[in-house]
Amino acid sequence: MTEQPSNPLVIFTPSGKRGRFPVGTPILAAARQLGVDLASACGGRGICATCQVTPAHGSFPKHGVRVMEGALSPWNTVEEHYDTKRGLAQGRRLGCQATVQGDVVIDVPAESQVHAQVVRKAADTREIALDPATRLYTVAVEEPDMHHPSGDLERLRTALASAGVADVQCPLEVLRTLQPALRKGQWTVTAAVHTPHDGTPARIVALWPGAFEGPIYGVAIDVGSTTIACHLCDLASGAVAVSSGAMNPQIRFGEDLMSRVSYVMMNPGGDTEMTRAVREALDGLIAEVATQAGIGPERILEGVLVGNPVMHHLLLGLDPTELGGAPFALATSEAVSLTARDLGLSLPGSAAFHVLPCIAGHVGADAAAVALAEAPQECDALTLVVDVGTNAEILLGDRTRVLACSSPTGPAFEGAQISAGQRAAPGAIERVRIDPATKEARFRIIGSETWSDKVGFDTTAVTGLCGSAIIEVIAEMRLAGIIDADGAIGAPEAVGSARVVADGRTYSYVLHDGRAEGGPLVAVTQADVRAIQLAKAALYAGARLLMDRFGVERVERVVLAGAFGAHISPLHAMVLGMIPDCPLDKVVGAGNAAGTGARMALLSRAARAEVERVVAGIEKVETAVEPRFQEHFVAAMAVPHKSDPHPCLDNEVRLPAVSFAPGDDGGGRRRRRRQTSAA
Repeated sequence: MTEQPSNPLVIFTPSGKRGRFPVGTPILAAARQLGVDLASACGGRGICATCQVTPAHGSFPKHGVRVMEGALSPWNTVEEHYDTKRGLAQGRRLGCQATVQGDVVIDVPAESQVHAQVVRKAADTREIALDPATRLYTVAVEEPDMHHPSGDLERLRTALASAGVADVQCPLEVLRTLQPALRKGQWTVTAAVHTPHDGTPARIVALWPGAFEGPIYGVAIDVGSTTIACHLCDLASGAVAVSSGAMNPQIRFGEDLMSRVSYVMMNPGGDTEMTRAVREALDGLIAEVATQAGIGPERILEGVLVGNPVMHHLLLGLDPTELGGAPFALATSEAVSLTARDLGLSLPGSAAFHVLPCIAGHVGADAAAVALAEAPQECDALTLVVDVGTNAEILLGDRTRVLACSSPTGPAFEGAQISAGQRAAPGAIERVRIDPATKEARFRIIGSETWSDKVGFDTTAVTGLCGSAIIEVIAEMRLAGIIDADGAIGAPEAVGSARVVADGRTYSYVLHDGRAEGGPLVAVTQADVRAIQLAKAALYAGARLLMDRFGVERVERVVLAGAFGAHISPLHAMVLGMIPDCPLDKVVGAGNAAGTGARMALLSRAARAEVERVVAGIEKVETAVEPRFQEHFVAAMAVPHKSDPHPCLDNEVRLPAVSFAPGDDGGGRRRRRRQTSAA
């Protein structure tokens, strides 16, 4: 057993914040010192239990730690008492009672976080031609007759055939409810019948006595690496009743996909552990949207699920190990039909669930849903569709052909691995502007329309930086000449601003200092800039590979899908170098396109058939084995790019020609070697 250090490393997920603390430090105290969003209504006395956390165990190569048994102190009497009286979920600890004993990874669940998450993956208002697979049929069933003996099910089938539904199957759990329903309804029943798009037999999924008018519901769920989004839809009208989201609890096993695959490889049973975690999160999220809509879970009779291949496999209980290396073989790339019982959900067991097909390798069902929603295969203009997330899916195509790839951008765009980063929640900075002359910043936070330089702005409400702000602030720093094309932050005297401060051997740019009021210091560090450079370079390199394969140097249109699509300005995305050069009026946001595609498939059998047809025609490009990926990646590290021209961007802005080369000013920090101004 590895000897534990005297100051063990404590890593919090999903924030990614970390620090070393003496043995015996309460987890709540460590969270407070690091600025982790962990609630504690009772001040750490073990009364409220709002500080519940989930410790993880095993090997975490991404974090460079192995969490041993005994990394936290044993349960104490306070936790025992609370568990006896009110109950603690399996694996949970109280942050105010559990103390650090060794290196540990701590997940802070959504319900223990002070600031409620803002759902960035809301449903759009797209018109969908309704043809749901699950419909209600109210039929009159002949009463039993001794002279013509037959079973109740057989007579129900006859009645349904008269209503246009033939050869209906009935699962045992539904069959158990048939006779009571028939008699209570005086031989009239309403059957919810699921009729698949592929011609397989229809199936009764629920029964009600008499004439039941519903409505019945379905869920469209996008299982992302970082966030899970759920849309509860009325299957008859197509209306979205409720949209909600939650953090994917698998983050505690690894922030990116390969970290999770590595966890499975290095920890026997790790795949089962992650499958259980994501299914429990799904179950909780579905219960939440049902509660918000004021309906019982028995009304939810169908669901469509999408996700990248690793999420797809772990959700289905499939070992993702083969996705950890070439040739990145999927257990199946076909659409999968199953039931709520198969997924362990607290819904009617026969409720029908459908998982869209994967495209190949690391391009999954979420990319298939994006292709369905955005339809590049129907575009006259060459269109680049970028679904930005921890694992970015990229499509490039027009009516002639469509190419697809994935690119491992990591979680930086979503606030993880960023010093002041956080999820989208009230108080998070979401918009940033920097005056090029004074280098002064102003910003806006989620939950307020007032900018920070205006009267009435509440400085005590600031909590950190969400993903949209991280992208904007670094682009603004480039526009203001605070960072150069290589991403280096200049020294205070070179930049001409007291907002730039020494930070070890590099510099940071201070957006907001709330420490005098008990708030956080929100700054952009050199490490933050590098994390974003790595993420955007991977994204751009993936797009360039598709352009190479297509044989083009320019694209005519760019669609920014995902949570960022609706919250990032095209200008800042292009200044940062996330996307290839394109006329800004041809860069559009699509919101949660994967969720929209899932909703289309939920509400239309024709859409399910269409997505299978589209996926069969998409050409897959595997970035991991493409020889030019590294070349494109290195060139794309520059802000916006080392060599690719940006004539459309040049028509909009002039980027300062500054350069902050490394040097030694006696303190071992970067200093300015030269600086020139834009003409």
